[in-house]
Amino acid sequence: MKVILKGFIDVPGVDIDRVMAQIPTHAGLTRAEPGCLKFEIRQRENNELRFDVYEEFVDRQAYWFHQQRLKDSDWGRTTGDVKRHYTVTGLDDE
Repeated sequence: MKVILKGFIDVPGVDIDRVMAQIPTHAGLTRAEPGCLKFEIRQRENNELRFDVYEEFVDRQAYWFHQQRLKDSDWGRTTGDVKRHYTVTGLDDE
């Protein structure tokens, strides 16, 4: 079953330049992962510190692979203080 993550992140102002610099690499690496169907991250026009996030993976295994990769990535280190507001569907379904 497909796993979908959607929501947004709030980036502290002090970290915005570092996060913006990491987005192209993070997006490219995520899109290249086995089982990644879609990855989008977009800065809101009316709030430069908020980014909408949408991810689709073919199944739980692909989703968990992505989560594990992030732990030791530059993105993971750069976004340590980012507040994440996500809903994930497809993890509990059979």
